[in-house]
Amino acid sequence: MFVFVCAGCGAELTAPLSQVALPVHAHQKYGNGTQLPVLMEQGTFAVEPEPWGPPWRKWEEIQPDEAAARGIHAPAYSLSDGAPGAVVIAPGDARGTVLIPEKAGGYCCGLDGADGPNMACEVCGLPVASRIDDCSLWQAVWLAPDAVQRLPADGTDAEVAPLSWAEVMAEGKGTPPFEPVTTWGSVRGSAHWWSWSPRWEAAVGRALAHLLAASQGRPVTVPDGLAREVLQRALDVLLPAGPPVRRAVLAGPGRPAPDADADILLVPSHPQTGNVWAPEGWSAAADLVPLPFGVWLWLAFPEPHLPIPASGAMPDGVLRDDPPAPRPAHLFRADPMAFQRAMVRLPAVRSPWLRKIHENLTQQARARIF
Repeated sequence: MFVFVCAGCGAELTAPLSQVALPVHAHQKYGNGTQLPVLMEQGTFAVEPEPWGPPWRKWEEIQPDEAAARGIHAPAYSLSDGAPGAVVIAPGDARGTVLIPEKAGGYCCGLDGADGPNMACEVCGLPVASRIDDCSLWQAVWLAPDAVQRLPADGTDAEVAPLSWAEVMAEGKGTPPFEPVTTWGSVRGSAHWWSWSPRWEAAVGRALAHLLAASQGRPVTVPDGLAREVLQRALDVLLPAGPPVRRAVLAGPGRPAPDADADILLVPSHPQTGNVWAPEGWSAAADLVPLPFGVWLWLAFPEPHLPIPASGAMPDGVLRDDPPAPRPAHLFRADPMAFQRAMVRLPAVRSPWLRKIHENLTQQARARIF
C-alpha cells in the first residue's frame, strides 16, 4: 500500500492505495453527453507510463525520429508533451486538495482537465492533480507526476507480491458485456438504456488492432459465441476472404491447453501488473492477443445470463431465475480511439496493407464496425 504526498510540502494527498494495471478504457471518450462512472476501484491507483495531458502537439509538428523514439509507428492526431508517469485514482480517494476555479475551463458538463491541473494542495497551494468528471469521460483524479511523491503507507519499503494466476481466477470477476448507460440530466430528466459495455468496446478495439497485426494479412476466425459476435464481423470487413485462414482460440488459466495448430491465442492480462498470460513453454509459436482479465473471463467462462440487482443473496450453487438483461438494439462496434491508440503503437502498422486500414478508419466507421 502506498500514499501520495505533495512534492512541495509533504502533505498527504491520497488514502492508502494499491497498484493495479491501467485500464484499457482510461482515456476513452464514449458517446455524446453520456454519464460514465468512476474509472478506478476505491483503494487502487494506476500509472500511465507515457506522456499524457496538456500541452499537446499535432502530428504535423512532430519529427519522425521523435515519434519512433516514443514507440509511435503511424500518424496520430496529436501527442502529449506532458510528463510521463501520471497517476490515476478514484476521486473519493483524494485527500487534502482544493479546486482551482480559474482552471475549470474547456468543459461541457463538468471538468475535463484541458487547462492543466485543476486541483491544488490544501496546505501549500501547489497544483497537484486534474479532476475529470465531464460528460462522456470516465470520472477520475489524475495526479501530476512532477508534483507528487509515492511513499509506503506504513513507512516501510516492503512490497507485496502480486496475486498468482490461480488467485486471480479465484478472486477475479468478469466484466458483463451489457450495461445501462445514462445521459446527463436534461429538461426531461436523466435517461438510460441498455448498451454494449464501454469497457468491452475499448477492450475489443485494442484486441482488434493486435488481431490484425497477427493476421499477416490473411483471414482470421475466432471462437463461436460472444467472441464471434464482437470480433468476427470487423475481421471479415477488414481482412481479405479466402484461405489460408489463421485461427484464434481462447487460452489462459483454467482453460485446456491450446491446440498445437492454433495461430493466435486470446489471453488475459493480469489485473494488477498488466502482464500478459502465456502458456508454459510458449516460444512465440502463436501470437498472443491481450484482453483485460474481466473481459477475457466472461469470454472464457460465460455466465448463464447477466445478473440484475436484487435484495438478499442466492445460496451457493443455485442459478438465478431472473430474466436476462435486455440486449442492445444494435450490433457491437469497437471503440475507434482504443483501436487507433493500439494500432499506431504496433510496429506491424508499417506494413502497407495495415497502414491502409489505419488510414481508412472513417470509411470503416460507415460499415458500423466502429
